[in-house]
This record gives sequence, structure tokens and C-alpha cells, in this order.
Amino acid sequence: MAEVSHGNEAAEKGPEGSSPESVPVDTTISRVKLLDTIVDTFLQKLVAARSYERFTNCYRHFHRLDPEVTKWVYDKFVAQLQTSIREEISEIKEEGNLEAVLNSLDKIVEEGKARGEPAWRPSGIPEKDLCSVMAPYFLQQRDTLCRRVRKQEARNQELADAVVAGRRQVEEMQQQVRALQQAWQPGPPVGGIDILFCLQASP
Repeated sequence: MAEVSHGNEAAEKGPEGSSPESVPVDTTISRVKLLDTIVDTFLQKLVAARSYERFTNCYRHFHRLDPEVTKWVYDKFVAQLQTSIREEISEIKEEGNLEAVLNSLDKIVEEGKARGEPAWRPSGIPEKDLCSVMAPYFLQQRDTLCRRVRKQEARNQELADAVVAGRRQVEEMQQQVRALQQAWQPGPPVGGIDILFCLQASP
């Protein structure tokens, strides 16, 4: 497994011995392709120069007995190791849905380049960051609630005015009913006969 550790060191350095951070990311290359390139570079470094020599140093006695078999075992070991690594990475990409996530990240980066203002960055003070993010949301909610309250108050005032107008109309109707009742009430009797009866009997 010494070869694997050497391969990891080579993969961390990246192509031409440079670190991944120092390699500029081309905007035309998607992060999915970049990940595949990193994996291929790692596997290439895994079988880089002197890797067979380091392998034989681990199995010197076996190499002295039969160098050809040692070389065959080394080739099989490297091939199987590369296949296993590719399969593991493919499973990780499928389980984590990395292709969709990386493509979405590429889209976010491209959309961010079109923005004129700088992107938000945390200040390091949690209280300040929380206020800067949540305050606009709460202010917007407060404005929305205030508009709804004013609208409901106006509606309530309209209903109150309608109730007052209805009461006035009812009072006016009651006065008219009382006036009609007084107009149709019978007067004092004349000769034992009501005025109403006289009026009804007259031609």
C-alpha cells in the first residue's frame, strides 16, 4: 500500500507537481469534467516513473526469484487498483448526485458573474450577519402586515358606517310606522258609534 500513499501525494500535487489551489479553473470547463480530470491525473501519477521500482523494493525476494511474474503481478495490481478507484468514485458521484450539484454550482457561478454588486460574505460576527440577513425579511413582513391592517381597518370603517346608516334608516322607518299608527287610531265615540264606522257607512 506504499504505492497508494505515493499516488495520493502525486494526486494532491496535481499535474506538473502543482497544487490544485494554484491551478486556475477555466470557466469553459465544467466542474464535472474537472473532477474527472483530477481522477485521471491521480491514476496516472499512481503508475508514474519508478512506481514499479518502489513496488519491487517491497517484494525484493519475490522479484529476485521471478522478475517476470513480479511484473505481471504489478500490472494486475495496478489495473485492479485503478478499476476499484474508478468504481468507488462513480458510486460516490451517483449517491451524492455530484454531477447535478456541480452543474448547479457552475450555473450559480456564471449567474454571479453577471451581478454588479459583490456577493455577500460573512463578517465573522454571527449577530451582525444574522441581522443583516433577517432584518430585510422581517421589515418586508412588517410592511406587508401594516398594509393588511390598514386595509382591514378601512373595511371595518365601511362596515361601521353601513351599520350606522342602517340604524338611522330603521329609526326613520319606526317613526313613519308610529306616525301611521297615530293617523289611523280611532277618535272619541260619537253617539256610541265610532268615527271610523261613520266614515265607512257614509256614501
